[in-house]
Amino acid sequence: MENLKIKAKLLQLCKASLEIRLQSVLAVINDLKQSLQSETKSSAGDKHETGRAMLQLEREKAGHQLAEIEKTKQVLSKINPESFSKNVGLGSVVFTTKSNYFISISAGELKVESEIFYAISASTPIGQLLLGKSVGDKVAFRNITFEITALL
Repeated sequence: MENLKIKAKLLQLCKASLEIRLQSVLAVINDLKQSLQSETKSSAGDKHETGRAMLQLEREKAGHQLAEIEKTKQVLSKINPESFSKNVGLGSVVFTTKSNYFISISAGELKVESEIFYAISASTPIGQLLLGKSVGDKVAFRNITFEITALL
């Protein structure tokens, strides 16, 4: 597969992963909204207040998750699938003697053609180690040393 297509496909898979997370959080928020409305119609008293407070906490938590997803979307929007750098940075596809990485967002294992890539955030420990490195550089992580063999 052409190199630019690999990066574009990885970016597309990260966006799809984020969209699934977004839909999940929106569904939770919608369920909480309905629960809150039905809770309002129910009886008064301590039990009622506790139920409302719990629902409010869950709604705040979902709101935080929504904000995180928006931040993550911002990170993805900064990646140009057609750009190339000699040093590892945001949007780099890093081939090593151990694993392949896509420096983007934490989206886990992604498969393009028959190759496995790990979509990782630049702020993760391995992401921090890879940043700024270039082809031929060796990286040691958790007692394992590997070499960068290619960059896209």
